[in-house]
Amino acid sequence: MALKSTVFKAQLQLADIDHGCYGDHALTLARHPSETDERMMVRLVALALNAHQVHSLCGGDGRIGFGAGLCDPDDPDVLITDFTGRKRLWVEVGQPEEKPLARACSQADAVVVYAYAPSAEIWWRGIAGKVARLPRLAVWQLPAEQTQALAALAERSMQLTATVQEGAITVASERGAVHLEPQCWKAAQAA
Repeated sequence: MALKSTVFKAQLQLADIDHGCYGDHALTLARHPSETDERMMVRLVALALNAHQVHSLCGGDGRIGFGAGLCDPDDPDVLITDFTGRKRLWVEVGQPEEKPLARACSQADAVVVYAYAPSAEIWWRGIAGKVARLPRLAVWQLPAEQTQALAALAERSMQLTATVQEGAITVASERGAVHLEPQCWKAAQAA
């Protein structure tokens, strides 16, 4: 018998000062049995870092949400679609392989990876040359110590605030606060 995903609920109060995007988001995260709290919280951070793009990519007429993630390897972790169903932004967390990234770049206008974990630098050294030819791809690294601290904020029902300022994000709850400073490893090229 297959194990079922665990459902987490998050009330996220987002203040993206960098992009002038503010809002409250009622989120449901289905955590796959093989997914860690750290990975689940990185997905939530990825959504918060990209929520402003609903306005910049879709003129506010789009939707941001979680994809199937680990339940379906052909689905993103976070996705922005416009009102026509066009995939405007595809977000992956972790250390995906080259072929799925190339496939994502062929299906979406832009693709962003948020790599994390102590092994992220090794992964990047191995894949950087292979994905250099993907102009729609941007790759960001989230420091392992910071993402590991995120796991402590995870609970089945979460009340979170996220503040994006000067390229960094601070996520806080009654359990504490975690400050993350993403580092750009590869910028997407302008179309």
